[in-house]
Amino acid sequence: MDMPVNVPVDDPNADTEWNDILRKHGVIPEKPPSPTPMIEEALTAARKQAHENRLNDKSLDELDELEDDEDAHYLEQYRKQRMAELATISRASIFNHVYPIQKPDYSRDVTEASRAAFVLVHLTSSLGTNVESQLLTELWRVLAGKFGDIKFCEMRGDMCIEGYPDRNTPTILVYREGDIKRQIVTLRELAGSNTRIEDLERLLVDVGALKSNDTRLIQSRLRDETSATSGRNGPQDDSE
Repeated sequence: MDMPVNVPVDDPNADTEWNDILRKHGVIPEKPPSPTPMIEEALTAARKQAHENRLNDKSLDELDELEDDEDAHYLEQYRKQRMAELATISRASIFNHVYPIQKPDYSRDVTEASRAAFVLVHLTSSLGTNVESQLLTELWRVLAGKFGDIKFCEMRGDMCIEGYPDRNTPTILVYREGDIKRQIVTLRELAGSNTRIEDLERLLVDVGALKSNDTRLIQSRLRDETSATSGRNGPQDDSE
């Protein structure tokens, strides 16, 4: 009866002639492929993507400032693309204010309207003491004026759904293609009573109503950065 032979192996993963012989005869398993090529390929793809997207967060004014650093033809093509995007947004901006909704018109003004554009409904509180609902009403007006290609609607929760509990307001309903795509009950999921325009803009990006490189978002970020810089570099008190 043959007895098993214990073959000495110092390191089964080492690239040695002895290990090659053992692998050939099935004594030790084949060495797993090195992850290095896959990592290098992923890094190369990431660098390429970053290079291609390097202008995505630039305003038209910033694109003008890059004329000495970028290929003139590529920059001009990108500028035309950005101008076309602005023209498309302008043509699609047909709403521009908050629409009060009545229950008999809900199907037409919300469900059916969402087949042509994103529709967001704010179900408001019936009480004047709901701080979050009051806040969202104000933010809704700002968003409606800023993103005219998205329809912002408002309706009292208990008038939309009989017996809808006031504790669930404000509620945000996001409609597209005739269906509810997202529902947010109260602002707790965002930032509560500290919710800002930026929080709702991120929501619009998350649901697909806005692209992350939307020109209007870029302009907002630039204004915020300018305001922050002005605040830090404001006039100093020279009375000391």
